[in-house]
Amino acid sequence: MQPSTPAAFTALTLSAYFFAADPIAVQGQDSPVLVGTDCEVCKEFLERFYSSLIAKGVDFSQEIIENELIRSCLDSKGKENRLCYYLGATNDAATKILSEVTRPMSAHVPALKICEKLKRIDSQICELKYEKKLDLESVDLSKMRVTELKKILNSWGEECKACIEKTDLVDLIKKLAPKYTSASPRSDL
Repeated sequence: MQPSTPAAFTALTLSAYFFAADPIAVQGQDSPVLVGTDCEVCKEFLERFYSSLIAKGVDFSQEIIENELIRSCLDSKGKENRLCYYLGATNDAATKILSEVTRPMSAHVPALKICEKLKRIDSQICELKYEKKLDLESVDLSKMRVTELKKILNSWGEECKACIEKTDLVDLIKKLAPKYTSASPRSDL
């Protein structure tokens, strides 16, 4: 069916564009992709990775991007390492979907769009969230649970073997806090 006037053609084209741009309309009512509400680790990691590629001035071929991504994943920790595992960029990964990142990135597709596509392939990728930063200035450590205190030390790579009481853990955290709170937990690529 051909539209009869140029205005009708424009209206038809715009309505088709807005329909395709609406993620709920594209995917159906069952599985909407809510832009900006998830894929936190994926978006931030891939944006930093893309920026590092721009800064290095690399050729944006799939092979080079894949090699750089694998190299970046060697230094990743925590949730970013888990993302690399899901993508297949670690040695112990069971699957490999790196081409789902490298192909669109070689065409300079934004990280958000890449993550949305990855979510359709493996929903675990967008379930990754960064640990919330703890403001040690405003929180009362003595009111925290021992397991939470140990988790803080563990996230810093520290352990208190001589700690017998909760106050020992609190004192150690206060002592080590200046060393770890000034450094950012997310490493640059």
